[in-house]
Amino acid sequence: MALTGAAGAGPEHFAPDDVDTLAETLRHATEHRRAVQVVGGGTRQGYGSPTPPEIELEMSGFSGIEEWDPDDLTVTVGAGTPVAELEDLLAGRAQTAVLPEVPGRSTVGGVVASGVSSLRRGRLLGTRERMLEVRLVTGDGRVVRGGGRVVKNVSGYDLPRLVVGAFGSLGVIYSICLKLWPVPRAAATITIDDLEAAGRVTRPLAVLDDNGVIRVFLWGTPEEVAATGARVGGVSSEGHDWPADPHGSYRWSLRVPPALTGSAVQRLPDGWRHLAIYGAGDIRAASDDAQGAEDLRAWAEQVGGALVIVSRPPDGDDGFDSWGSPPPGLDIQRRLIAQFDPARVINPGRLPGGI
Repeated sequence: MALTGAAGAGPEHFAPDDVDTLAETLRHATEHRRAVQVVGGGTRQGYGSPTPPEIELEMSGFSGIEEWDPDDLTVTVGAGTPVAELEDLLAGRAQTAVLPEVPGRSTVGGVVASGVSSLRRGRLLGTRERMLEVRLVTGDGRVVRGGGRVVKNVSGYDLPRLVVGAFGSLGVIYSICLKLWPVPRAAATITIDDLEAAGRVTRPLAVLDDNGVIRVFLWGTPEEVAATGARVGGVSSEGHDWPADPHGSYRWSLRVPPALTGSAVQRLPDGWRHLAIYGAGDIRAASDDAQGAEDLRAWAEQVGGALVIVSRPPDGDDGFDSWGSPPPGLDIQRRLIAQFDPARVINPGRLPGGI
């Protein structure tokens, strides 16, 4: 194994393209207690309070489709595969992996590791529910597979679901198998004046509040979409006009019980931009500063939710914890992670409680 750079001169950059080399790199990191930062598209590096890395592990070498079975609606891809590239390919067979609609440079592995889901999660479920199989290398260099490419009962850890949102704490993911969803022939985006009109849709694909602009997303047969659009009213356009997450010096993820989505939007501090997903309790927000965040977090935690910092200015010293109150199962989480990353070298500090 040859790493570039010199110790003490910033992180060494490494981009393995095979499992053996990846495993050797992580064994080296564990043996020498060197913190590893895993990088996909680099779009979600703002979570937590990570330890400055000594090794930067770039995953572009694990990119591309390994196996795609359109008839069984499954696809297996390398973790470094760009989301946009995968979805463009699947669209040629009218299928989708139900990953973020405006992904930018995001990779499939980065989406899984950070636990991000599609705007369509209220109808088509989240990333965790779409995982069939994961292959990863643990912090001490063991190659592990969890789940299977065919849905069946398995014993032991439900590793494909555990890795979603784990930020690499259970190992560096290099291969992922996902359930796919067929894409119907017709789609429409309807802009409405208020949420009451959305109640006329039995099962919308998504209902979004983009800074006060309410949109209902539909798909189905041309006849179904036309009939539903006529019933809802509003301004209809063909296809899906998906909004991007709001941008700002601070980016936030406000998570509440789905029934409280509207209340959460009303409680956002003045000046905060937002994208709220009704039916999922997911409000993505952005602001120029952290003013008002403490009160909002206190309310969110009181109702069983959370306010999480997705990113903040690199030189910001607001004293505001990224995650908020640690979850009650923190000790269990620590013990579980210790089974996969005993020296805690992969992305240390990313998780709640400084894990």
